Amino acid sequence: MTTQPTERQAPLPPDPEAYDEVRNQHARARGLSAPYIAGGRDPNPEIGRREERFYGRLLLAMVAGLILGGFIIGAVLSVVLAGAA
Repeated sequence: MTTQPTERQAPLPPDPEAYDEVRNQHARARGLSAPYIAGGRDPNPEIGRREERFYGRLLLAMVAGLILGGFIIGAVLSVVLAGAA
């Protein structure tokens, strides 16, 4: 069972340095209620891209393995069942 929080946390104080960041200036120019635009800039995108390539290759290898495994199991079953008949 969950309970409702009885106390609300106080909002964080404004950060004058963050107010002048480019992302926040663009958000204010667009008329957003909060100085935040989803996404942002990745300081080192190559690490993320390398990880995405790794997981993409891993996904393709797993899919190929499943398909190839199906063919192998089908071939083995056809040989075994053909010998039993």
